[in-house]
Amino acid sequence: MKLVMKFGGSSIADGEKMRAAASIVARSVKEGNKVIVVTSALANVTDQLIEVGEAISGKETALVETVRALAERHRHIAQVAISDSTMQRDVLQELAELSQELENVLLNISKLKELTPRTRDYILSFGERLSTAMFCSVLRDLGINAQWFTGEKAGIVTDDYFGQAQPLMKMTTYEVTENLGPLLEKDITPVVTGFIGATPEGVTTTLGRGGSDYTATILASALGADEVWIWTDVDGLMTADPRVEPLAKTIAIISYDEAIEMAYFGAKGMHPKALEPAAEKGIPIHVKNTFDPEGLGTLIVSEQFVKGRDVVKAVALVKDVSMVTVSGAGMAGAPGVAASVFNLLGQSQVNILMISQSSSEANISFIIPKRALARAVNALEIGLLGKGAVREVTAEENVCIVAVVGAGMKGVPGVAARTFKAVADQRVNIRMIAQGSSELNISFVVRAEDEVKAVRTLHREFGLDK
Repeated sequence: MKLVMKFGGSSIADGEKMRAAASIVARSVKEGNKVIVVTSALANVTDQLIEVGEAISGKETALVETVRALAERHRHIAQVAISDSTMQRDVLQELAELSQELENVLLNISKLKELTPRTRDYILSFGERLSTAMFCSVLRDLGINAQWFTGEKAGIVTDDYFGQAQPLMKMTTYEVTENLGPLLEKDITPVVTGFIGATPEGVTTTLGRGGSDYTATILASALGADEVWIWTDVDGLMTADPRVEPLAKTIAIISYDEAIEMAYFGAKGMHPKALEPAAEKGIPIHVKNTFDPEGLGTLIVSEQFVKGRDVVKAVALVKDVSMVTVSGAGMAGAPGVAASVFNLLGQSQVNILMISQSSSEANISFIIPKRALARAVNALEIGLLGKGAVREVTAEENVCIVAVVGAGMKGVPGVAARTFKAVADQRVNIRMIAQGSSELNISFVVRAEDEVKAVRTLHREFGLDK
């Protein structure tokens, strides 16, 4: 069987965890499987690199201290995870060279006092480069013939939208097949940096936060893998966030479409974009817990399984969002107002999570990430107010999105009625509603203070705790 295994940062956060993760790969290889490994940066490393990259101007001493602290953390993990002294010495040298390269890059940028999206991607690539070099060495220490690659060297070719690069799949499929295919035939296990690609000219790009999942399914699609295994620190996709609803259960099997809905609504364990390459090729995805490798986890497949009254599979919650409303009597019947609103938000790099418009056309409400609120309101006020149609732009910060998700909702009358009645019975006020034409989810907005009550009520209403 040809498998792609991706390990998240929490699965390799220290020496013991990294060796345990590598042992999962080693066991599979020794059972006769051909395995391609994808690794994320260690837990919290990408966040540290983002912080240091955004605060580089004129702070050389702080930069050096941060990089050396990161280097020391990786050195310690390598010393714990690798027992062979020669292999340990070799990887420590490799880590030292990568850390020195990172330090030099940051110091040069600090002198220029300018951080471009292109250089930011290059800085962020070091998290995965450091962890992947170590993981490969741990595999060798366990007796596996392994070789590590950056995303570029593996053959992942992308456009030049730095920070959110998209793979050019035809070129990528050719390059990955040429670069990694022969290794698998020789029983060599490739270990590839997640999150990272490169333009056709060889400039480093990143696939967006959580992009290591994406790397795994891109490689699986290109190489015709039988399955993708996403190893994380949870048992799989769950019926709700267990931090909000303690009675949440692991979902045993779910369709790509349902999983995509859940992923877009923040379900832990899967990146939304990652599902698309696998869905196109019909490659099953297992989401499994590194710390309970024998657990069943969640299987994501093309078929939609609906049992009896099982109309809803999960209740999702999206926090840290804000609601913006653009209103004005002049908007009614005025063509192009919505286009102007969304064009302004797009130009300001503001992602819209949910949209609702009244039939009177007198207002448009939408949900955006809270961190983008000031930027969005500023762009809308400058671009729309005082120009006729729009009278007011208002914002509300303390809100959240609640969504019920499930293939069993399609064509079934009364799901929305049950949803809203259950929430209303708990005296939770709904501020905004949206439902996609796929009928796979019903989404609504409530005050942040009501999020726990809403999620638990719906989880109980649809019997997800049973």
